[in-house]
Amino acid sequence: MQAVARDRYGGPDVLEIQNVDVPSVGEGEVLVRARAAGVNPIDWHCLRGEPLVMRPGEGVRRPKRTILGFEVSGTVADVGNGASRLAAGNEVWGWCDGGAFAEYVAVRADHLMPKPPQLDFEQAAVCPVAALTALQAVRDHGRTQPGHRVLIIGASGGVGTFAVQIAKSMGATVTGVCSTQNVDLVRSLGADEVIDYLVEDFAKEARCYDVVVHVAGDRPLADCRAVLKDDGVLVNVGGGEGSSGRLLGPGKRFLAASVMNLFASQTIGAFVGKVNQTDGLALLDLLESGQIAPVIDRTYPLAETGKAIRYLETLRARGKVVVTIP
Repeated sequence: MQAVARDRYGGPDVLEIQNVDVPSVGEGEVLVRARAAGVNPIDWHCLRGEPLVMRPGEGVRRPKRTILGFEVSGTVADVGNGASRLAAGNEVWGWCDGGAFAEYVAVRADHLMPKPPQLDFEQAAVCPVAALTALQAVRDHGRTQPGHRVLIIGASGGVGTFAVQIAKSMGATVTGVCSTQNVDLVRSLGADEVIDYLVEDFAKEARCYDVVVHVAGDRPLADCRAVLKDDGVLVNVGGGEGSSGRLLGPGKRFLAASVMNLFASQTIGAFVGKVNQTDGLALLDLLESGQIAPVIDRTYPLAETGKAIRYLETLRARGKVVVTIP
């Protein structure tokens, strides 16, 4: 089969199309004929092996994972023992432990959901990681309730576009923060207010929120707390997509949030989404009911996976970036 693979850490230039063996199917796994794969910040972090704190798990000198890609949609091609709930020909979407930038990928059966009929493969492929992270940020960590005022910083990105829609589906009043070119997009997703950060500074506005979800950028925690109620919740998603630093990267924000949370009346935390079937089924309900829908900025063919990752690294993507697999 064809796959986009690498044998060393580096930028997108280290990726190349290779002919590799089709993966074998283990206990509780299915073989998916991939049709599309979502691109996420984790792809560029794993590609470069940065921040360095992740190297013990990913491989100290060389990457253990040669094929990246953690969101996939496609058709079941083969079923292993213990995965009888799925059958060859089923159209599915879900998450995997890498390997989605290829024609075939082995995936745990409990990491796959039926593809909603109203979504094409490209739309389905961009939901598993980003939408699940948004759901956990808004519902679980933010503890959003009907009537809450929710501020989403980075509302036009992959996680942010889902977060706006999920918060609205929960009955919240939503304010999104984005750049000028994305104001109309965020408003179309249901945001009640949109703040253009190139024109106004949300931290200087006379607003007060029950929940602040920081998805993208490097705004100081103090700025986020300034617009948060005394008993409000600040949620940092993955440390923020703009977080930098070769050693710790987003981990710096995790540490700062943990320390600040010891002394603040507000709840301040940071997290990385954790995939699980229960939340996958909750997303399936939201997608099938039309309460949320994926936003796709650009689509790239498998051979241009490196270009897709390079574009995502610019932090200018409106919604999600997807790789199509013929």
